[in-house]
Amino acid sequence: MTDESERFIQAAIDGEMRLLDPAVRAVPDRVLELLDPEFHEIGASGRRWDVESILAVTSGGTVSPKSPAEVSDMSGTVLAPGLVHLTYFTDDQGRRAWRSSLWRLTETGWRMYFHQGTLVG
Repeated sequence: MTDESERFIQAAIDGEMRLLDPAVRAVPDRVLELLDPEFHEIGASGRRWDVESILAVTSGGTVSPKSPAEVSDMSGTVLAPGLVHLTYFTDDQGRRAWRSSLWRLTETGWRMYFHQGTLVG
């Protein structure tokens, strides 16, 4: 792996970890810094999300100020210049899911373009 690939993957991991932090999620401007304007998600619940719906939930006070989910097995791959795919596992007080995110490099930095969570039985 090249130094550039390692830097790209680490930037995406850093962004992902910030988005998982309840303190970051509670501040709309901080969330907006990390989500691509074209962001979309298929949540572990099966619900589709976009930037506006994510902000409505996070800034509406429905995100509890609990500890972040436990994260494990995070790995990343550079799919193309400026595009990183992350996969990892979360355990949020017994709600377990495999997660996948695409991060792309924009003029303003690394931003999440797509996310999907799949519950694990």
